[in-house]
Amino acid sequence: MPARFRPALAAATALTLAAALGGCGLITAETPPGTLTVADYYTSEPGNTALTEILRSCGRRTGVEVRREVMPRSQLVPKLLRDGAAESLPDLVLSDNPDLAKLASTGALLPLDGKVDTDGFYDSVLQAGTYRGELYGVAPGVNGLALFYDKRALAKAGLRPPTTWGELRSTAKKLTRDHRYGLALSAIDTEEGTWQFEPFLWGAGGDLRDLDSPRAVEALTYWKSLFDDGSVSKSSLTWEQSGAADQFVGGHAAMMINGSWQLAALDEHEDLDYGVVPLPVRKPGERPATPLGGETWAVPKGPRQGKAVRVLDCVLGRANMLQWSRLRADVPSHPAVAGQLAKEQPDLAPFIASAPSARSRTAVLGTHYPAVSQAISTALQRVATGKLSPGKALAAAQRQAESADD
Repeated sequence: MPARFRPALAAATALTLAAALGGCGLITAETPPGTLTVADYYTSEPGNTALTEILRSCGRRTGVEVRREVMPRSQLVPKLLRDGAAESLPDLVLSDNPDLAKLASTGALLPLDGKVDTDGFYDSVLQAGTYRGELYGVAPGVNGLALFYDKRALAKAGLRPPTTWGELRSTAKKLTRDHRYGLALSAIDTEEGTWQFEPFLWGAGGDLRDLDSPRAVEALTYWKSLFDDGSVSKSSLTWEQSGAADQFVGGHAAMMINGSWQLAALDEHEDLDYGVVPLPVRKPGERPATPLGGETWAVPKGPRQGKAVRVLDCVLGRANMLQWSRLRADVPSHPAVAGQLAKEQPDLAPFIASAPSARSRTAVLGTHYPAVSQAISTALQRVATGKLSPGKALAAAQRQAESADD
């Protein structure tokens, strides 16, 4: 397979640019005139280099200097909430899209409808940036889930990549041999586990607001069958998505459900001959209902919000969108740019095909989503370990989610 998703600059150059744009602790209430501040969590490559280059370029175009404050992901939103209370927010924020609702609920963010050019963007992308009917965040690129498969393993078994749930179950069962499981996925008791179950929930017609519905029970019953067949390792209850990828790379799983961000790591293994297809659907002819992942840009209200909007509009421009998505293995938020990237990187095509039907996790639930996500991941654990049936586990999950409102 061709090499892809390589950082544009060497590590030393990346560090130089990061230092030039600023680092931790540079954002203060006394920001000099002509300077915009940015908060994000891109500490690693290639995101750090790509973000540095794009912000520097857009800063020059709009006549401002851009300073970044980079921090661990777990610290970003708590710090922003504290800064909002102290009225010392940065001028631009890049956060995980499920966190946007929490930030928007404070009233500190500027509505972006009509202020930045999102004409032609995927509706799913704009939904992920919407809170209570207002657009507060926009992503230049997004990610989702697809099915990766070992070409040699399937060819040896005389099998084709599955396209439906029935085929996925039977194929995974046939590929489970000796030290190798048919399918790897993440079922960990965190958002990563919920994220990987949501395509099954939505694919069955389930709803995040009604976790114990018959359709939700059908989805979890199917999900459980993959464990009952022995096709999925019980160890997946502790695997993050990177752990599932390790199993696939190591030959311990013939297929895996995972995201586009894994492509670069997989390509480092020259002996790995893999393919990627859209997630199997419940019935032929349906479209995958994958959760929409990625980060959204938001503009806090403040005296420099006009300049921040102009920088953001530049960041969302097609050339920068292509550069960002190329390095990050993201799906560009505009279909025309996505089509261009698919020609360069064919393994992104299944993710691009799923983008129009992808779903925002917070569009309906808003700030209540984290509680629902935790209730679902807890139910997954209880079912996989045999502690509760799918129906009882989801009934408990619904009660848990409802109690979080109290």
